Amino acid sequence: MDDLAIVIGGQAGQGIKSIEHLLTHILKRQGYHVFASKEYMSRIRGGVNTTQIRVTTSAVGAAVDRIDLLLPLHGSVLAHCAARISPDTIVIGDTTQMECRQCVPVPLKQVATEIGESVYANTVAAGVVLGLLQIDHRVAHDYVRQFFARKGADVVAKNITALEKGTKIGEQIAYAEDIAIHIAQRGTVRDDIFLSGSEAVALGALAAGCNFISSYPMSPSTDILTFLAQYGKECGVVVDQASDEIGAMNMTLGAWYAGARAMVTTSGGGFALMEEAVSLAGMTETPCVIHLAQRPGPATGLPTRMEQADLNLALYAGHGEFPRAIFAPGTAEQAYHLTHRAFETADAFQIPAFVLTDQFFLDALSVIPPEALPHLKNTKHITETAADYKRYAIMNDGISPRGIPGYGSGFVRVDSDEHGEEGRITESFTVRRAMVEKRLHNKLPCLRASSIVPEYIGAKDAPTIIVCWGSTYHVVREALVESGRPDCAMLHIAQVYPLHESVAALCANAKKIAVVENNATGQFADLLLRETGIRAHQRILKYDGLPFFVEELTDQFKKL
Repeated sequence: MDDLAIVIGGQAGQGIKSIEHLLTHILKRQGYHVFASKEYMSRIRGGVNTTQIRVTTSAVGAAVDRIDLLLPLHGSVLAHCAARISPDTIVIGDTTQMECRQCVPVPLKQVATEIGESVYANTVAAGVVLGLLQIDHRVAHDYVRQFFARKGADVVAKNITALEKGTKIGEQIAYAEDIAIHIAQRGTVRDDIFLSGSEAVALGALAAGCNFISSYPMSPSTDILTFLAQYGKECGVVVDQASDEIGAMNMTLGAWYAGARAMVTTSGGGFALMEEAVSLAGMTETPCVIHLAQRPGPATGLPTRMEQADLNLALYAGHGEFPRAIFAPGTAEQAYHLTHRAFETADAFQIPAFVLTDQFFLDALSVIPPEALPHLKNTKHITETAADYKRYAIMNDGISPRGIPGYGSGFVRVDSDEHGEEGRITESFTVRRAMVEKRLHNKLPCLRASSIVPEYIGAKDAPTIIVCWGSTYHVVREALVESGRPDCAMLHIAQVYPLHESVAALCANAKKIAVVENNATGQFADLLLRETGIRAHQRILKYDGLPFFVEELTDQFKKL
């Protein structure tokens, strides 16, 4: 076996996250590649939440539909996962707490109560899984000791006891049920970094010199705000929880005006309330970085699920016409680098730059090598002003010198009304035309020339090209391998606007173009047609709030 899919499920408040944390970190220390993803309801208590952990011999980054090992902590999980449970699924559960005919019975609550209290049931459960995998006890104990150290010696000792008892139960089940799970280990993984998509975005912002963030909390974007708050003092970041979304966006613009590198993090519903300020950024040519974490809409929609339906929102947000850049990372490494790139692009071109993610991507845990997160160079485009400084001086590339108050002898005027080169309000039709051309027509070609080259994977001149963007990177790549289609290539777009000029050339000779995206209409397929004239022959879409599974895309690719 080279791929084990473990699903842990229960109600909100039952400690699924704790089990996930113990398992993923211990398994990585044991030398396994680990990838974890979540799907959960919008509940503080109750509902049904699940975490999938894939334990593999090589790195993966996608969810699968199948369940090899299911650990339900509540009876409702069985119904929730019924369509995914097969005769080959090993189901392990506490049958004293729920009815489960397929379950291999494990008295989790009883064992935990004997140790001290029922709270230790989660550590017992983690031990059962580790026992089935025949994990080195010393590796597991060392991590439990480290993880619970701050809670005191008594808690550490009881959790180690809980883990030991669970591990023995798992080993006994493996023997009694003739379960043999053998996955090759890769020792190099032990020193790699566990990183969520949220952490990758936040680290990319820090690498870019972000020193101010103002946001109003909104799932699934809030983890970036809390991460920067946690490390704000250490890293020199001023963190503001704004009273509302437009206030957060306006403070972000004010910070850039004063010389800071700032960002705002939000989701679709929150960003909808920021659009007037985005237009202000367009008129005043003030840089800004917007992390837009997509979730299903309209309105509140499914607030804890995933979708790629806000591309058009980012593309057309704000009244009037002005340029912008939109980045959509597909891997944790890309999230780090592209968030940094968003700051550099916003600063260089004096425009809004978006980092477009989604719930699946942000919550997913990946293992990446430390060298994937190198030190990155920052370039600040700030001019020391002279007495005759003109904030909106007409330049051939559309990029006027950007000064900040107090740096030089010039006066830095900005205005939301149309303005002349000095930044003063104007009603001149001639000046209006010149300013539109400067902001848009002159700047956009330079912005496009700096766009990121898409990643092409597969045979050169493949007759079928599968185009994807953002978080579909890993699932498309894995499904393409699984489908056994050497005549198909993958084209992943990490910068969805402006598109790099090579996109058209790479697709020009393909006989069939299929676009994969998590929305109901094919928003990127529409953009591809508009920008390049390339029409998708097939749109492979999913919009139920769940990510694509490897199996469903594999089936789709076999039919192309």
